[in-house]
Amino acid sequence: MPLRLSKEDQEKLDGEHGPATKMAMSIIVKMAAVYQAETLMDISGAHIDSTLFIGDGTLEFAEKLMNLGAKVVVPTSLNVSGVDEFNWQDWAVPPEWAEKARRQMVAYQSMGTVPTWTCAPYQSELRPEFGQQIAWGESNAIAFANSVIGARTERYPDLLDICAAITGRVPAQGLHLTKNRAGQLLLSLENIPKELQESDSFYPVLGAMMGKYAREKIPVVDGLEVKPNDDQLKALGAAGASFGAVAMFHLVGVTPEAETLEAAFQGKEPPERHTITMKELYASYLELSTSSGKQVDMVVLGSPHFSLDEFKKINPLVAGKKKSPNVEFLITSSRAMALLAEKAGFLDQLRAFGAKITLDTCILTTPMLPESIKILMTNSAKYSFYSPGLLNAEVVYGSLEDCVNSTIEGTVLRDESIWDMER
Repeated sequence: MPLRLSKEDQEKLDGEHGPATKMAMSIIVKMAAVYQAETLMDISGAHIDSTLFIGDGTLEFAEKLMNLGAKVVVPTSLNVSGVDEFNWQDWAVPPEWAEKARRQMVAYQSMGTVPTWTCAPYQSELRPEFGQQIAWGESNAIAFANSVIGARTERYPDLLDICAAITGRVPAQGLHLTKNRAGQLLLSLENIPKELQESDSFYPVLGAMMGKYAREKIPVVDGLEVKPNDDQLKALGAAGASFGAVAMFHLVGVTPEAETLEAAFQGKEPPERHTITMKELYASYLELSTSSGKQVDMVVLGSPHFSLDEFKKINPLVAGKKKSPNVEFLITSSRAMALLAEKAGFLDQLRAFGAKITLDTCILTTPMLPESIKILMTNSAKYSFYSPGLLNAEVVYGSLEDCVNSTIEGTVLRDESIWDMER
């Protein structure tokens, strides 16, 4: 069935709302045909992943929209940029790259967006509400919005996300529709100790397993005995979106569309089932590390971006201590979270410890690391997944405490007692 456009949609397509809107609407309409959508629908918010400079093409697209006078028509946050515009000189970022990334930042800010510059927009004032129709880019943000908040977004790729923000319209399909939000795979936790479920280090590991089993499906996890906090859920979704293509997950009794197992599957029987055991979890934990030695060149935290609660949590771990001169210690976050952390007094301890804070970007999206950095340690499954391919760096996964202790000693230290399967 051909796409049905409203009168206003047709006016936008015909150029009656200006050339930038015409360009954006033409792309929305073409993509609606790809998705086989019959109509378009309104959105009331957007998050733009296109902000990341990855080559001349992304810059040209952004500046063309800017020069055509593009303006967003819904509240719109911005994902990480290709550079920490105020501190890039401290790292190995080529000046030409920094300038082009800065121009792309300027172009998107000119469109009336909110310069959040974060991969975790759910930590900002633009956090959506349950049931709100939005167009979000960035894989972890998509998973968090759909799953934890219960807002509704499809997987919006670069360039299409800004078109949605300019037109305020998207194809009515996919996860925007209730019928497509039911669980498709049941993952049942079997004899997983409550102590492990309470640990922050559990959720990246579970998320990696979730992603590998689910791929593009919607997994439903049953058997949790605790209620994870936002940072744990953030880590879970980021891992699932990295190791698979999870855009939505349900946790029975935790996430808003899964009060019960029946609700998660919308009254239907689970099409697939799998039981997750401690043996499988421990294997997943080990797979997050590609380096088995004791060397570590840099400890890096903050993928997705460090939250205020994480800044608070790390403070007592570094208080009165100094990092080893042989290990770099880096936290990536947004300017908003860093400002709140500064006001709360959390950054003083980190600076005294020897930490560096990079804002608005991360090691995966800007060429900041010198060639001397060969082995990274992190508590992020997303960094663990992408660093070997994107950075040509080996990775060691550990808890936040492991990361801090390793930085102090200058060698990898991991307390694996919580993963002890014999108890």
